[in-house]
Amino acid sequence: MRRKRIITLITWLTTAVVFTVSFSAIRIFPVRAQRTPLTVSAAISLTNAMQEIRTIYQNGNPNVNITYNFASSSALQQQIEQGAPVDVFFSAAGKQMDALQQKNFLVPGTRKTLLTNRLVLITPKNAPALTSFRNLTNSQLRRIAIAEPRSVPAGQYAQELLTNLKLLHLLKLKLIYGNNVRQVLTYVETGNVDAGIVYTTDAQESTSVTVGATAPSNLHLPIVYPVAALKSSRNVTAVRNFVQFLSSSQARAVFQKYGFGIAT
Repeated sequence: MRRKRIITLITWLTTAVVFTVSFSAIRIFPVRAQRTPLTVSAAISLTNAMQEIRTIYQNGNPNVNITYNFASSSALQQQIEQGAPVDVFFSAAGKQMDALQQKNFLVPGTRKTLLTNRLVLITPKNAPALTSFRNLTNSQLRRIAIAEPRSVPAGQYAQELLTNLKLLHLLKLKLIYGNNVRQVLTYVETGNVDAGIVYTTDAQESTSVTVGATAPSNLHLPIVYPVAALKSSRNVTAVRNFVQFLSSSQARAVFQKYGFGIAT
């Protein structure tokens, strides 16, 4: 009988200890509130500005977790049309946003044109600067980089510029095409080409190139950056708030810091 009582007591104490430890664990490791995920597909020329904006926004909205997908606007458009889980699209041209709007991908009333940009002619830092786009016909310049005009807005603007200057047919054999505008910048930085045409915002971020000329804005379509929420998003309220923030004075200050103009 005494042995039975001892076994019962041991069993009771063991159960009490287990319960106490479990309860303590629950108190020490509380369940964290889930953060709302937002996926933003943005033109690669927006990379540095958007990364800084994410830090500012998440400091004020700790319940939101923003993930970026940077690429050419056309590549991002295709991803969205193929079902990529994207909440916000921020394009470097109206063409790609128009296509998505026509196919009913956008949340009505959320599309806004936020930014502008300019095209510039750049050369490697240790090379002579080119003060005019017409200097590209110089026989000493053998390789000139622009973004792929069939799929990249920066390339489309550059091709239009060269066409209007009546230079495209003269430079056709010299042109080297980049998959995006950042690749063009890299080609020039590394000296793999003699010159390149990029956005002023890309050139501003590099210490390895020299800006020689800025393209007249009337020689190509306006360079604009529209943004919109996508209907596929499961977090429409959070998306609307983030898109609205991109128009705020805080966000505008960041964009201007990186060389973007503010659309009026």
